[in-house]
Amino acid sequence: MIDIEKLKEKKTVKELLEFGIINVDKPSGPTSFDVSDFIRKNLGLRKTSHFGTLDPKVTGVLPIALNRACKLTGFFLGEDKEYVGVMRIHEDISLEKLKEAIKNFTGKIMQKPPVRSRVARIEREREIKNFEILEKDGQDILFKTEVQGGTYIRKLIHDFGKKLGVGAHMLELRRTRAGIFKEDDEKYPSISLYELEKIIKDEKELRKNIIPGEIISMLYPIVQINEESAERILSGQPIYEKNLIQKDNFNAGEKICVFSGERFIGVFRVVNEEKIFAKSEFTMQEMK
Repeated sequence: MIDIEKLKEKKTVKELLEFGIINVDKPSGPTSFDVSDFIRKNLGLRKTSHFGTLDPKVTGVLPIALNRACKLTGFFLGEDKEYVGVMRIHEDISLEKLKEAIKNFTGKIMQKPPVRSRVARIEREREIKNFEILEKDGQDILFKTEVQGGTYIRKLIHDFGKKLGVGAHMLELRRTRAGIFKEDDEKYPSISLYELEKIIKDEKELRKNIIPGEIISMLYPIVQINEESAERILSGQPIYEKNLIQKDNFNAGEKICVFSGERFIGVFRVVNEEKIFAKSEFTMQEMK
């Protein structure tokens, strides 16, 4: 287990900006790209990227990767998301009937991306972990849902309305969690662009809101390699069993986070080919 806070204490603000993440509370209006670009320009960074697009009118958790941490984007995108929102059903229906109908939209469902999406419009399986009605005010329904990454909430509401036989559309939506990033996280709650703009010149406050890129180790198992092999592995050598401090059992295809002590080496994929244990998905050396 890597102590992220202890590791962060040893880093300068410059180092955090080079390989860090900011948990942004996106406002209604700008696109996700606009938010990412705002941070890039205001923090004087080479590049930024966001972990999962939010529509312009949707608010909430939008993690932004800074500089070299942009290479982590693909590893976070598939993580589960949580939302709260308001939908409007096109005819008034009893709460009992709504709760009965919503049971059809939990578990694994088939979903076709909406017409305006940028991906191919083919049906794909998505898992709805939770979908519940919190309040009903006439035809307006406050709901909460936890879904697999890549689920379209507007389409979920549309399909729900279709199942009801009366139609429904979304009025408001807020993302409260994106994977390990939460709006009310104890250490790294989401920060508004207004708050971020105020602390840009305040080094102490700024560093409080930057999450070390090593937080990726919360998603995948940690494997330690010996110090003498670190540079060779950073330069492209695969991980051999002899490089491991301790050999654990992993299945081929599993992703792991590799460290040498507290030094992050990269994300690797287990191959278990003869004496080769794992090959790199990316390393810190590759990200330069």
